[in-house]
Amino acid sequence: VEGVEVNLNGLVDNMMVTGTDGTYSFNNLPLGGDYSITPYLNANPLNGVTTFDLIKISQHVLNVEVLDSPYKLIAADANRSNTVTTLDLIQIRKLILNITTEFPNNTSWRFVDADHDFSDWTNPWAEAFPELISENDLATDLLDADFVGIKIGDVNGSVQANALASDDRNLEGIFHLQAEDIALKTGNTYTVAITGENLSQIKGYQGTLQLEGAELIDIEYAIAEQGNFGLPFVDQGLITMSWNSRDGLPSISNDDVLFSLVIRATDNRQLSEALSINDRYTISESYRGDQTTELGITFTDGLAIGPVFELYQNSPNPFRENTLISFNLPQDSKATLTISDASGQVLQIIRGEYAAGYNTIN
Repeated sequence: VEGVEVNLNGLVDNMMVTGTDGTYSFNNLPLGGDYSITPYLNANPLNGVTTFDLIKISQHVLNVEVLDSPYKLIAADANRSNTVTTLDLIQIRKLILNITTEFPNNTSWRFVDADHDFSDWTNPWAEAFPELISENDLATDLLDADFVGIKIGDVNGSVQANALASDDRNLEGIFHLQAEDIALKTGNTYTVAITGENLSQIKGYQGTLQLEGAELIDIEYAIAEQGNFGLPFVDQGLITMSWNSRDGLPSISNDDVLFSLVIRATDNRQLSEALSINDRYTISESYRGDQTTELGITFTDGLAIGPVFELYQNSPNPFRENTLISFNLPQDSKATLTISDASGQVLQIIRGEYAAGYNTIN
């Protein structure tokens, strides 16, 4: 592992950083001294971490296919709770979605004494495992201190540990999200249903959606839920996505809707010109069996819903004095908004002339 800070403490204190081959050396140490060596690396937490790891960890949590080494279990323990649970899945997904940029309670790497024997490999936390190596009364000028580097969040070994390592992803084929290619008109609001090509074969996917010439109003969740999306860059027209089936196995039909985007056109253009997929924040890929495939999007007929009448949830809710009530109109028209209390008594009626598309009343 390259770039590891290796700290020497004891009769002499020192620190060095490993090179591409992961080696380090402290020379001319006074004999007879007591020393400890501790590696540390907390950089690039997304290195090697993808939704495919979430699939593997989900299968372990549900006992479908357990992780088969103590190092993989330590890697899966993202929140450092000494267990592997759905809470680890949540933390790893937030990282993939760029909602967070580091593990809140963990470093991106942990290091275990390579000579350590786990008493129970299925529970590496049964006893404390050594993350430093100590040598008392140093007798020779050669101290053999090797560690196993564990990349947190990466249970399938896809991490690039040094500059000489290549990206060994072998993308076989492509999985397409699908939507209808419709003509967007400036100011109109559209609900775009997203499905998938041969969706029943897919275990999961991740990527970054890009909107140009349209702005996101809302996401209507279906198979993909709120936790499968990241919106830290929505002001740039970017939506990060990470979804996998709950048990890590294909379990949905080809006709199922994954989610729907509620968008308002800010320019006249085709949907195919406004909606695309890239690697800007979350790398785009999908998972068919144990194969990693590309993720793309195609545009077909019959899925997107054009301008319709729709009343949206008011915000804030509940409210004390004021609230915003939004609605969509398929065309310029008169509209009447009636506000009633829980018993049905009419409290206020608002009438007006409103433009086609998205409108808001305070």
